[in-house]
Amino acid sequence: MSIAENWQTVTARIRAITSRPVAVVAVAKTQPIEAVQAVIAAGARLIGENRIEEVMHKYATLHPRGSAAGVQLHMIGHVQSRKAGHVAAWCDAVQSLDSAKLADTLESRCAGLNTRLDVLLEINISGEPQKYGVAPADALALAEHTLAKPHLRLCGLMTMAPLTDDTGRLRRAFAGMRSLRDALAQAIGAEHCQILSMGMTNDYLIAVEEGSTMVRIGRALFAGCGATHGA
Repeated sequence: MSIAENWQTVTARIRAITSRPVAVVAVAKTQPIEAVQAVIAAGARLIGENRIEEVMHKYATLHPRGSAAGVQLHMIGHVQSRKAGHVAAWCDAVQSLDSAKLADTLESRCAGLNTRLDVLLEINISGEPQKYGVAPADALALAEHTLAKPHLRLCGLMTMAPLTDDTGRLRRAFAGMRSLRDALAQAIGAEHCQILSMGMTNDYLIAVEEGSTMVRIGRALFAGCGATHGA
């Protein structure tokens, strides 16, 4: 199947589950720029990348940020503070804000560039020690810290579910995220919790059933085109 056909399949499966709008982030890490152009032509308006070095190399001639097509570039991988300046300059959103230190650094870099950056708090909902993300119990403190940054726009939450075939475990993780989002919305305002980014190729349909408003899809879109590792 082509990238365009894969896009139609993924979006049709989502529509079959819910009438709610669910945004699809096309995760293009390791994919060539031709694949990115193809998925944009198919209808994608959100492109996800994991490494800023790849972003700077890949998009040197095709820079989505501020493009007439309305394409946004989302950093979905871990951001090191020393690379935050590049992220602020190249990306429209960071889905992996996981510490007050990173919030401070992004704020400083965005202030220097006179730009604003959309951010999602990355939550380690499964409590796995090898994963990045703030603990659910610390999410409110990080949210309040982020809201105090004038150049950062808090839009919601992101998580990576456990890598498992246990549907029950996945549902519990996604339901926990939805409950956390609802609690934060009560505490800080629903306008700061509109996005619930959860679900990848292996589990995005379950995530949508449990309330996801944004899924991050790589392999299901780019199968048969270049490298297909990851989401």
